[in-house]
Amino acid sequence: MSSITLYPVILSGGVGSRLWPTSRALYPKQLLPLVSAHSMLVETVLRVTGPSPFAAPLIVSNDAQRFIIAQQMQEAGLKPLAHILEPEGRNTAPAAAAAAAFVQGLDPQGILLLLPADHHIGDVAGFHRAVAAGAELAQAGKLVTFGVVPSAPETGYGYIKRGKAIEGSTGFAVARFVEKPDQATAERYLAEGGYDWNAGIFMFRADRILDEMRMHCPEIAAHAGEAVARAACDLDFLRLDAAAFAACPSDSIDYAVMERTAEAAVIPVEMGWSDIGSWGALWEIGAKDAAGNVTVGDVIAEETRDSYIRSEHGLVATLGVDNLVIVDTGDVLLVAARDRVQDVKKIVERVAGAGRSEHNAHRRVHRPWGFYESLDAGERHQVKHLMVHPGAALSLQMHHQRAEHWVVVKGRAQVTVGEETRMLEENQSVYIPVGTKHRLENPGSAPLSIIEVQSGAYLGEDDIVRFDDVYGREVNKPAAE
Repeated sequence: MSSITLYPVILSGGVGSRLWPTSRALYPKQLLPLVSAHSMLVETVLRVTGPSPFAAPLIVSNDAQRFIIAQQMQEAGLKPLAHILEPEGRNTAPAAAAAAAFVQGLDPQGILLLLPADHHIGDVAGFHRAVAAGAELAQAGKLVTFGVVPSAPETGYGYIKRGKAIEGSTGFAVARFVEKPDQATAERYLAEGGYDWNAGIFMFRADRILDEMRMHCPEIAAHAGEAVARAACDLDFLRLDAAAFAACPSDSIDYAVMERTAEAAVIPVEMGWSDIGSWGALWEIGAKDAAGNVTVGDVIAEETRDSYIRSEHGLVATLGVDNLVIVDTGDVLLVAARDRVQDVKKIVERVAGAGRSEHNAHRRVHRPWGFYESLDAGERHQVKHLMVHPGAALSLQMHHQRAEHWVVVKGRAQVTVGEETRMLEENQSVYIPVGTKHRLENPGSAPLSIIEVQSGAYLGEDDIVRFDDVYGREVNKPAAE
């Protein structure tokens, strides 16, 4: 494989609602450290980082998560080949088409390895062996998918039926793709053999996938290609042209191409794979105690069996319960039967339908300059903790309906209030009246912590007008910070 270059394409667009309340729309599961100290995204990138044949990864994400992903990559010492921003989600086929068009401009026969950002692979060596086998087929022009050899009659995955063996390889022609089966059908698949779970991992040459797309989904190929051709650089990001990308029909790579092409091949693989699709999956792969419990954080489990208990806030104690999932994020406590966790998304739908915010954001909200965390809120007041990264700055902004007090609790702050700019040391404070332009900056080499007390008739995040922003966000219009 010395002459083959693989371009890992990391698709980071999912929401992961079944892992609520830890996974939320603004900070979904791929950005969370669910299995190790690294986020799922960073784990995925590390899996394909190293010597030849891997090129630097190409990340495809939405606009809202761009700075979080950039920070995680920087902290892990990783530099992507490019970070493509989708103006809106259009499913995996347009994302794959845009990535292929980008790679084709660099290396027309370069091979794309399409990877979801939120999967766990326990046997990385087995994954690499499968990739090596797939690369040989992809170089020969096949459109390769990886089928996970099933260990149980799982009804939550689609299946791939193997066809004839491909001579000289470990792969098979794809006989057909099968939708998620019922229990009896899944059991029959395992009994018959020759069926694999569809892991959603694909490999193909850039020129070949674009040829197949022009045949099977020409609108996606054309509009995604146009979106790349008219893309604009924004700091370290590549913004796809919004109008062109929006014209792409929303479709998955499975439906748009893989189920229609005559050149699909499947590599069966056993690699300790899980899509981490529910809290039950984390219980399955987690390190269990003698009673079968997986615990994360500050947990005391007494006379408790076969449960997943996660504390992200304070102490969680259980007594005399079995087969539960308990997740405490500080602002939400989830208690569910372990065999019902696939239905957590129903609760998320109810939360969203009630006009609440807990489906969308955590109490700690990340921004390109750091984060803010709500500590207390009541009538006409709100208290937040702000953490500002070294060298970072909030936008120059003002509020129409609220005043603010800032108290420095750690670090050194440079503050602008109206026409005055000055330095604040620890335990010093400043008052920002309603309607006054202001900015907070961290000129130091350590994180800056601020306690912010807001007061006013309206304290919503949309009461912000930016006048200048170092991160290229829009100015002179209302916007959430």
